[in-house]
Amino acid sequence: MEDVRTKRGADIASDHHFLVAKMKLKLKKHWTTERTTPQKFNTAFLQDTDKLNKFKIVLSNKFQAFHDLLNGEGTTMQSNWKEIKEAITSTCCEVLGHKNHHHKEWITVDTLGKIEERRDKKTAINTSRTRAEEAKAQAEYTEVNKQVKRSIRNDKRKYVECLAMTAKKATREGNMRQLYDRTKKLAGSYR
Repeated sequence: MEDVRTKRGADIASDHHFLVAKMKLKLKKHWTTERTTPQKFNTAFLQDTDKLNKFKIVLSNKFQAFHDLLNGEGTTMQSNWKEIKEAITSTCCEVLGHKNHHHKEWITVDTLGKIEERRDKKTAINTSRTRAEEAKAQAEYTEVNKQVKRSIRNDKRKYVECLAMTAKKATREGNMRQLYDRTKKLAGSYR
């Protein structure tokens, strides 16, 4: 508010007075619905051999279809690039999916699968209609939750052991930069 004044001249049979205020407003920016940054794909799934093989098969099928289309007519370099880009991005979206959640780098794909299963069990608890169903779903959730926690502990232990081994190797080789980075990561102050 920049300025506030009362106007006492109105005859309205009340002890209240009109209030006049001068305000400065900041309008909120209207964000567009389309994303400006490109979506990142979940490339961690490529470490899983089943996902990797599925990705290769789907991509080779799309490239084969593109190759057959290319032989039929004379196309420009721009249209070829557009088709190749579309084939790769659609395959990534179809097989890998977008990166939704940021998780720690040491969590493996198997653990992510278990976390997804735990999430499904939680929704089963929330959507159960009877107390018996809820008790059964709660027991299943508890078991899956234990598995997730155990898997996360094992993943972190393996990750820390791997960091320690690379630090030890860097020490033997005299690579001080790598040793410093690994030590910082192990200490927990790595950025």
